[in-house]
Amino acid sequence: MTHDVSEPDPRTGEPLAVEGGRAQFAGQEWPWPPADAQIGLQLQRLWQRGDWGRYTAPVLEQLREELCRRFERKHAWLCSSGTVAVELALRGLGIKPGEEVLLAGYDFPGNFRAVEALGARPVLLDLAPGTWHLDVEAIPRACSPQTRAVVVSHLHGTLAPMAQIVELASRLGLQVVEDACQCPGATIDGKAAGSWGDASVLSFGGSKLLTAGRGGAVLTDRPEVLQRIKVFAGRGNDAFPLSTLQAAVLLPQLEQMAARHQQRLQAAERLHRLLQGAPGVRLGPWPPRPGSSPAFYKLGLLLPEAVEQPRLRACWLQAAQAEGLPLGEGFRGFATRGARRCRRVGSLPQARLAAAATLLVDQGLLLAPAQVVEAAGRRLVQIAHWAARAAAG
Repeated sequence: MTHDVSEPDPRTGEPLAVEGGRAQFAGQEWPWPPADAQIGLQLQRLWQRGDWGRYTAPVLEQLREELCRRFERKHAWLCSSGTVAVELALRGLGIKPGEEVLLAGYDFPGNFRAVEALGARPVLLDLAPGTWHLDVEAIPRACSPQTRAVVVSHLHGTLAPMAQIVELASRLGLQVVEDACQCPGATIDGKAAGSWGDASVLSFGGSKLLTAGRGGAVLTDRPEVLQRIKVFAGRGNDAFPLSTLQAAVLLPQLEQMAARHQQRLQAAERLHRLLQGAPGVRLGPWPPRPGSSPAFYKLGLLLPEAVEQPRLRACWLQAAQAEGLPLGEGFRGFATRGARRCRRVGSLPQARLAAAATLLVDQGLLLAPAQVVEAAGRRLVQIAHWAARAAAG
C-alpha cells in the first residue's frame, strides 16, 4: 500500500502525527530490493541448468569480469560479506599482527573489528569537518613506525578525496583500503569509487545498493594481493564464498546501477534544496565538485545541537517514525574506546559529533516517485521545527 501524495495537501501546515495530526506516510512502502524481472530470469536459468546447487558455475566468473570492468580493476575476489572483504583486503596487503592501520573514529563497526581480527592495532583519526570521511590532514600526524595502511570509507553521501589520499599514502609508505561498500555507482574526479585503493571493497548486504542478501568483493590491480587472499581463504575449498545464486542476482543490478544512481542523486538534490534553512540541520557538501558524483545508500543529516541537547535526535526519530518516514541513527563510532584496543590521534571532536548527531535517510525514500520525495522533504522541515521546540522544552 502507498499513500497518495500526488496532489498538494489542502491542509497546509497540518500538524505532525506526533502532535496528533495525520500520519502522512502511514502505509507507504519503501521497498528494497526491487521486484526486478531480470533477476527472476537469472534465477530461472540457474534452476534450469542446475547451477544453483554447484560450488562454482559460469555466473561467478561473469560477475568477476563485470566488477573488474565497471570498477576499472584487474582482479576481483568474491566473498561472503563486506566485513570479510575488509579483513581479506588487509590480509592481501600483508598487514601483520602488531602493525597499525589508520581509520576514521566514526566508521562502520566491522572495519574496526577487521583490523583487530588480524592482530593489528586500529589508530583513530578525526573526520574532515562537514563530512563523514576521515581528515586527510590528520594522516601524517597519525603515523608511527608501525603504521602500514589506512582504511578510507565513503559514508552517507560524502566522498573522500582519493587522489590526495593515494598520493599522500604513497609518500608515507602506506597502503590504502578503499571502502566503497556504501557507494557503488559513485565517481570521484572522473574515476569510479572503488577504483582508487591498493585494494577496494564492496558489500552486497541485504540493504546495500547492490544486494544479494549477503556477500562482498575485494578489488585490486596487484596479483600478489589476490594470491595472499587465495592462500588465506583456501581451506580445502573457499572458506568465505559467494554463492552462484548471489552472483546471479547481482548481474542485473549492475546493469541498473547507473539509472538508479541518477534517481537517488536527483532525490538527494531535492532534499538538499528543501532542507536548506531548516533549523538545526546540516547536510553534507553540495553540489558535488566537478567530476564527482556521490552515491546515496543513505543520505546523511547532521544535527550539531544534539551534542548539547541529546533529546534532539530522539525527537526527530520519534516524529519521523510517527509519520512513517524511513529515518535512522548513524554509527556509534569508536571515539570512546579505550587505549587497550586502539590509539587515538587527538580528541576526535568531529567523530564524536557524528556519533551523537547523525541521522540517515534510507535509500527507499530516495527511490520513491518525485512527488513522494518532495512531500517527505516538506514533512522533514516541519519535523525540524517541531524537534527544536520539543528538545528545548
